[in-house]
Amino acid sequence: MAHIQLRDLCGTRAGDKGDISNVALFAYDERSFDAIRAEVTAERLKRHFGSLVLGPVRRYEAANVLALNFVMERALGGGGPRSLRSDNLGKTLGGALLRMEIEVPAEVADGAPRRRPVVP
Repeated sequence: MAHIQLRDLCGTRAGDKGDISNVALFAYDERSFDAIRAEVTAERLKRHFGSLVLGPVRRYEAANVLALNFVMERALGGGGPRSLRSDNLGKTLGGALLRMEIEVPAEVADGAPRRRPVVP
């Protein structure tokens, strides 16, 4: 098994409305999608964001496009106009999610198209 960041296996699209953020992960290939589907649960995503996401998180799968879509409630500090956060949009959460580390089989990590070489 290897530790790898999500950014090495997928891209993201995100949006927001009020205090709800929507973040979708799009895997680059089926092996990456299988690894992401096994590792990135709604519970784990909520732990990753900690106090930034106060409401429930729901995960939806769209296997036909190798994607997982997460809807997070109470995720934007009250919403764009009400929030005191310096960057209060859903796309910020998408970028932050790509830094999540997960464990994947070594062959998936070795085939990750955006993975940087390991520095000893």
